[in-house]
Amino acid sequence: MIKIVTLFLAGMAVLAMFGRLRYPGQKTIERLKCPTCGRYRVTERSCDCDKK
Repeated sequence: MIKIVTLFLAGMAVLAMFGRLRYPGQKTIERLKCPTCGRYRVTERSCDCDKK
C-alpha cells in the first residue's frame, strides 16, 4: 500500500515538473492574441474589439 502511494506521489511530481515547462510554439500562440482584449485572432487582421 505504501509503495502504491509513493509511486502515485512520484508520478504527480513528474507531471508537475512537465506542467511548468513551456512547450515549443508558445511564442507563436502568444503572438496570435490580441494585445487589447487578449482574445485569440484567427487571422492576422485586427481584432473585433478595435471596431467597438
